[in-house]
Amino acid sequence: MESIKTLIFTRFKILSLLTISMALSIVLLMIRMKMHQSFYLLFLVWNLFLAIIPYAITIGLISTPKTNKLVFVIWFSIWLLFLPNAPYIVTDLLHLINSKSHLMWLDILVILSFAFNGLILFFLSLSDMEKRIKQYVPSRYIFPLMLSIFGLTAFGIYLGRFLRYNSWEIINEPLQIFSDIFRIILEPNTEAWIFTLTFASFLAISYWMLKAFTIPKIDLADDKK
Repeated sequence: MESIKTLIFTRFKILSLLTISMALSIVLLMIRMKMHQSFYLLFLVWNLFLAIIPYAITIGLISTPKTNKLVFVIWFSIWLLFLPNAPYIVTDLLHLINSKSHLMWLDILVILSFAFNGLILFFLSLSDMEKRIKQYVPSRYIFPLMLSIFGLTAFGIYLGRFLRYNSWEIINEPLQIFSDIFRIILEPNTEAWIFTLTFASFLAISYWMLKAFTIPKIDLADDKK
């Protein structure tokens, strides 16, 4: 518990700004609900909650001493299962097709605000997990592993957006999920592969750009000892 308190203290600035940003998203959504007289887009709050889960997992991991590999693999698997929920919010821009033209600017602002927070949570969580992975995996495997994480995240977003699967359905309906995954792999599915490759590329380039220009300045990757 003391380690978590220390971690929160050392990251007080970024956590405070993140909290303010998420609060702004909710305020914008409330304004949208008032102006539209509609609860449409309220699901963004749930999506943002799901986006927080992977970051909460990595916060817990880096605030505890190094565990054995089996325990780490279990937590890594759970984290990877929920990770697509963070950048998934970007695809909620598809809901703009249902917006009223004269207030579309507001809908764009609301969705982009939630999507921005989802991406920030994704990058923060991934930065922490990369640091933790380096404690267990030789450095020569880090880059291929990171590429795999981007690819699996993008594929998970595709499963959620277009096949409408949720993270926990890997437990409820594992056979159906794996059946659909194998079908996508074995049968030609241009849309699935293009979506996965392009979205993975977007996430990878964005992450490494932020890591190069932003993360060192706000001390996201390096915790104080």
